[in-house]
This record gives sequence, C-alpha cells and structure tokens, in this order.
Amino acid sequence: MITRSLLVLFYIWHCIWLRVRPWLFFQLNADYFNNAKGIFSKLDMDQRIPARWRLNQFRDNGVQQPESFPVFIKPEWGQNSAGITRADSQIELDAARAARTEADLPYLVQESAPGKREFEVYLITSELTSDQFATLSITEVTNTSGEDLPVNGIYNKQTSYRDISAELSYGQMQQLWDHLKTVGYFRTARFGIRADSVQDLVAGEFKIFEINLFLPMPLVLHCENTTATQRLGMIYRLTYQLAAVTGTIPERKNRKSIFFRKLFGKKSTASTSSEIATHKEVIS
Repeated sequence: MITRSLLVLFYIWHCIWLRVRPWLFFQLNADYFNNAKGIFSKLDMDQRIPARWRLNQFRDNGVQQPESFPVFIKPEWGQNSAGITRADSQIELDAARAARTEADLPYLVQESAPGKREFEVYLITSELTSDQFATLSITEVTNTSGEDLPVNGIYNKQTSYRDISAELSYGQMQQLWDHLKTVGYFRTARFGIRADSVQDLVAGEFKIFEINLFLPMPLVLHCENTTATQRLGMIYRLTYQLAAVTGTIPERKNRKSIFFRKLFGKKSTASTSSEIATHKEVIS
C-alpha cells in the first residue's frame, strides 16, 4: 500500500514538474485497448506475440477441451495475476466453469508454459525514441509452495521476488529489449516469461504467458534483495520516466474511457475468482 501510494504521489509530482497531465496515465497503452469489449484483451495480445513465444490458449466456451493438463484459467481482461487459477484435471476445469455466471467477463484457458524459471520483465520506453528503453528490469519469481507451476502474485504470501537485472550486461539487456519490442510498442508493460535460464531468456528461448498493460506493477519494488533506500530511489526514477513518456501521448479529441471500465471488470472477476478457489478446495 505504501509503495503504491508513493508511486502515485511521485508520479503526480513529476507530471506537474514536466507539465504533463497525470490523468493521461490511463492512456499510456490506449492503442491496445479493445473498446468494443472494454478490456485489454489477452486474445488480442496473443495474436501479437510471435509464434515461437506464444502459448496455446482459447476463449473458454465450456465445450472446447485442452489437449493436456495443467492449464491456467484466466479472465480475458486481467492484470497482476488477478482472477487466475490453475486446473490440474478435467474435474477442476469443470468446477471452475461451474463457478462462473453468465454476467462474468470471458475467461481463457491457457496451456502451462515450459521453462524451469519464471521471470517478470518490466519496461518503460524512452520518451526520446520508441526504439529504446528507459527502464528494463528483470525480476526472478520464486515460490515456497513446492508446486511446479504456482499462480504467483504480489498477494500470494508464498511468492517472492529477486532483482537479477545486475546479472545482465548492457548488451544482454539490449538483446532482450530487441526481442520484446517486436511484440508491440508499449509505453510501459510487464512481461511474464518462463525460461530454463537467464541465458535462454536473453537468447529468446522462452515463452510469454502474460503481458500486463494496465497499471503494471514494477515488481523490482517488491524484491527481497533491495533495500528501502534503493526502492525509494527506484520509485523516484521510475515515476519520472513514466511522467516523461506520458508526455509523448498525442493530442486526441476523443479518448477511450479505460479506467472506470477496467475497474468495473476487476470487481466482477475478483468475485468469481473467489468462487472458483472455493470449488477447487472442495474437490481437493
């Protein structure tokens, strides 16, 4: 809560300093917002991911079945792991489907990603050129549950984060950036990636299981190997860069209404996610 509050306060302060309208933050990735659906559609994003990094997924109509298990069930809108559950069998998938109502937003079924290690790559594009990054941080995600494929997130007490950005040279960071920028031009984003090693991550031998475009949390601020002083410095730097890249948003007469439509969808999906988790506990 404190981290989020500081991010908001420093961002507004930098916007005032740079004479940027802070409410345009919600327009940072507006080009990818599906106005008809009122969401940042994961299916839309899936089509942008090059085939070698893409996971098989489909919109869950209750009829189509996955080729194998486990699979991840996720809301089509989601971000920051909200609403995601895992089904290890057909019984669990059927229970998750039964927990949903017709009013819920569409859900997707996604195959599990190979790769021994999980990484979250957070980026902010330079305000000077869309071809370069201002920030590229790599966070390794671990989990103490003992599960091979846990649903990690900042609200999962068994999830922990470690900043490994310093383990990569500038050339390796540039190589990773060259991979990710082929997916699309994002002013800020966070990629969820699984790979067997850091070397494979840099070489492009990975799978992308998530791209967060709406309020992507820089998970480097939750890393156990960073001090409070370091995190405060990161917040100052990141919010300056976010304010600066917000200033690159072109003038438009009619802007997409994103914040409130996303807020409504988040409440709906959070409720259903709780029901799905309850069903899974019962059948376990």
